[in-house]
Amino acid sequence: MNFSYEQTTKIVFGRGKLDSIGAIASQYGKNVLLVTESVNSPLAPLYERVKGLLQQAGLTVHHYDGVVPNPTTESVDAGTQMARSEKVDAVIGIGGGSSMDTAKAVAMAAINEGRAWDYLFFKKQPEKTLPCIAVTTTSGTGSQVTQVAVMTETATQTKSAVFNNLIYPRVAIVDPDLMVTVPRHTTASTGFDAFCHCFESYINVNGSAYTDIIALEGIRMVAKYLRRVVKDGQDLEAREGMAWADTCGGLAIANAGVTLPHGVGMTISGHCPQIMHGESLALTYPSFMRLTYPAAVEKFATVGRILNPELSGLSDEEAAKRCCEEVDQLLKDIGMWLNFESFSVDEATIRRIADRSHDLPDYKANPVIADIDEIYRELMEALARS
Repeated sequence: MNFSYEQTTKIVFGRGKLDSIGAIASQYGKNVLLVTESVNSPLAPLYERVKGLLQQAGLTVHHYDGVVPNPTTESVDAGTQMARSEKVDAVIGIGGGSSMDTAKAVAMAAINEGRAWDYLFFKKQPEKTLPCIAVTTTSGTGSQVTQVAVMTETATQTKSAVFNNLIYPRVAIVDPDLMVTVPRHTTASTGFDAFCHCFESYINVNGSAYTDIIALEGIRMVAKYLRRVVKDGQDLEAREGMAWADTCGGLAIANAGVTLPHGVGMTISGHCPQIMHGESLALTYPSFMRLTYPAAVEKFATVGRILNPELSGLSDEEAAKRCCEEVDQLLKDIGMWLNFESFSVDEATIRRIADRSHDLPDYKANPVIADIDEIYRELMEALARS
């Protein structure tokens, strides 16, 4: 057995933990930048609450509220400029993955030359970063515990990422109380993303015994709680369970990584910003599962039996095959059985997506390597899926 595992984020998990943000942030300076979506969003009262907690702790708070879904280079650059001009000591991201990714990118770019886009995973690497605190309000992206910041260059429809261990948040606050007002569809979309993080790290060729343990724990939480929380967003036990699943997913992918669906999903969002990340995964998963299971029978069988214990009496081969059907059923149960036509995406756009689906290296970590034509075929299966 050989593996390495690195995780430098302190996790503060539990109901009511947001109240500790003033004391936590005070450890990193007195002048902070709050990074959020618009002050006109439904989370505006939360932003004001956080400002109050920080100010009570004696901190000066500057507020950048220009985060957009599927963050763009423009939105990250604007936040970077504010961080530089205000000479902040630390950056606090509050929201879903878009807000936390933007905060991590801003914290990094603020004290390095150029812009965040200059530091993508295949370019030059940053030498330092400001401390970043991540406060998640959804359960799916895992961004609060990863060293990744995703953004899109709109001019080229290119979605890529900064990937560097320096940008792990110093602290992640995971407070399930913040998630009870998340809309049903967002809950379903982010919840499925949490499943995908766990599943893809589990089958990843770069996984380890350690990441497998974390990933399987997250999958068990999804199996137990995702349908429940989509049905009743006020179910605090289910919210807590999915917050833990989300955190497990982030901890797993930070070291094992993701596979084919995430690389393709990033390309989908780059071309079609109206499609949420979790939706892009839902579009790809039915075909991806059937392509991949013959190359990872034992692991697919294990997941299938978690999703449906009645598969325990079947052979690994049959349980692995049935795992594909179990994921189909999960998608249907949470309202995520989707097709491209519902997002006004045509065949020509799918062709462009497929042609760029190897831009990111995630496909190389899949148990089966899919070429461009295979990816196009899979995407076309989702064009008018019913």
